[in-house]
Amino acid sequence: MTGSWLTAVAVVAVSVATLVVGVLGMRFSRTTSDFYVASRTVGSVVNASAISGEYLSAASFLGVAGLVLLRGVDALWYPIGWTAGYLLLLVFVAAPLRRSHAYTLPDFAELRLESLAARRTASALVVVIGVLYLVPQFQGAGLTLQAVTGVPTWVGQVSVAAVVLTNVAAGGMRSITLAQAFQYWLKLTALALPLVLLLAHTRPGGDPHLDVRAWVEPMQQPHATYLTYSLIVATFLGTMGLPHVAVRFYTNRDGHAARRTTLVVLAMLSTFYLLPTLYGVLGRTHAFDLIASGRTDQVVLVLPGRILGGLAGDLLTALLAAGAFGAFLSTSSGLVMSVAGVVGQELSGRRLRPVPAFRVAAAGTAVVTLAAALLGSGLAVAHAVELAFAVAASTFCPLLLLGIWWRGLTAAGAVAGLLLGGLTSAAAVVAVMAGATPTGWVGSVVAQPALCTVPLAFGAMVVGSLLTRDRLPAHLTRTMVRLHVPEHIDLDRGSYHPEHRWS
Repeated sequence: MTGSWLTAVAVVAVSVATLVVGVLGMRFSRTTSDFYVASRTVGSVVNASAISGEYLSAASFLGVAGLVLLRGVDALWYPIGWTAGYLLLLVFVAAPLRRSHAYTLPDFAELRLESLAARRTASALVVVIGVLYLVPQFQGAGLTLQAVTGVPTWVGQVSVAAVVLTNVAAGGMRSITLAQAFQYWLKLTALALPLVLLLAHTRPGGDPHLDVRAWVEPMQQPHATYLTYSLIVATFLGTMGLPHVAVRFYTNRDGHAARRTTLVVLAMLSTFYLLPTLYGVLGRTHAFDLIASGRTDQVVLVLPGRILGGLAGDLLTALLAAGAFGAFLSTSSGLVMSVAGVVGQELSGRRLRPVPAFRVAAAGTAVVTLAAALLGSGLAVAHAVELAFAVAASTFCPLLLLGIWWRGLTAAGAVAGLLLGGLTSAAAVVAVMAGATPTGWVGSVVAQPALCTVPLAFGAMVVGSLLTRDRLPAHLTRTMVRLHVPEHIDLDRGSYHPEHRWS
């Protein structure tokens, strides 16, 4: 009972701290640019902390350790892929995306392709990916709070939704930037301090039933080679296609700052991912029974009680629960922000001004996703997030890479690729969530679709563009120069600019 109260207090404390930090940012949120991109004035270190806080979701804080416990060395591809995705983002996308002066990915699509159809298709996909990623955050919050306090799962889900909606709707990007930067350091501390103490009290030996060969030898399951490479494709390429990741680069001052931010993010993610991996290794020694009970996602929260016990174990469990709740809050805030930014743009200019439209869209996003989370899907947190990566890799990754680096991309080709990649990957996600995964090779493709759907999307964009090569955007040359020329060269006079919609 003492442990439950300590955990409840820790969760309330991190929620209150998040709201307080968000209020500090809200004091400066007055313009549309403040709400959408924090007026593009966020420094590299603060932005890197915010990006890391946003990116390190429930799948990172709890799911990686659970997968290492369940799958052994095979699971290391998750943190490797999630980190390496930022390297590709750094090399190919970060600076040109910032130079586009867009607010959102649909803004980029409209700027590059000069097509409302491309914009609307991109807007729909942002909503789909955002909801796919947001549902496991809410569900993970409910399961975590239930595991450590015994309260019903809906309590954690509603709590996260309420805190996130308050911060996002009140101050937009200004509020969540400070809150997410704070939450990165909270999560790092919450994992690192207990881990040091747990390692200090761990004795040699372990579970006599542990099969060491299953830990050191990779790819033991059927079709494991395909599944591994498909996971690599999804995680390496999916990062650049996540709307809540891409929107962060619009908040930097310029393209150089965007690249510098990405370098700092790589260092922060590499440091962080060492920690849940070690929790998973400890779990294979002290909590191997969680595999049979299907509770592998709880291994981080269970270990302090197993290794230390008593008041010390309760205190460390409370700290870990606070860190996990911070992970749910930070990632959920970014996802609601990215979806609300897109939906709010579609609503504004018709019946609502930009800021009220943003707030209405944020409320709708939180409520709809909360309803979906309450219905439940039964998927492990990390696998649910992985499916969202597959959809992002099959849609926005080819749009960004081809849109930035290939002059030949046309609106018709881009829309064809977005639709084909989006529909095929989303169909696989629906089948997995509905428990209708087939057996054999088809089942493996459905469970990990990226290795098939990503080439399909790239191929459709290239072929569709070649077939419509006479329909290149009218201002293509100016747009390509804007994406690749440093900001100090003035290219704005007389050109289309996404921010003109707010002037």
